[in-house]
Amino acid sequence: MKNLGQMLKQAQELQARMGELQEKLAAMEVTGSAGGGMVTVTINGKGEARNVAIDPKLMAPGEQAVVEDLVRAAINDAKGKLEQLVRDKMSELSGGLPLPPGLQLPF
Repeated sequence: MKNLGQMLKQAQELQARMGELQEKLAAMEVTGSAGGGMVTVTINGKGEARNVAIDPKLMAPGEQAVVEDLVRAAINDAKGKLEQLVRDKMSELSGGLPLPPGLQLPF
């Protein structure tokens, strides 16, 4: 029974640390880019777009499809970086508590 009590205490501590981590992640920003940096997109830890920058050279007539593709690629790049950041932070957080493989915590 002592082991169960210890596990419950660890779970409560983990829950508190997860709440803190969620707040920290929400405040973080990640920037993705495409086209050699000609398009950049910055998102916050919630995945909300905060900034989009497009090099003026891309604004030439007939370049709309290229710009759209690069914006989409920059968003996906930023999202991938955010997901990796969350995985890294969760790995640090759960280091002392063994979690079942594949368990997706609330992020």
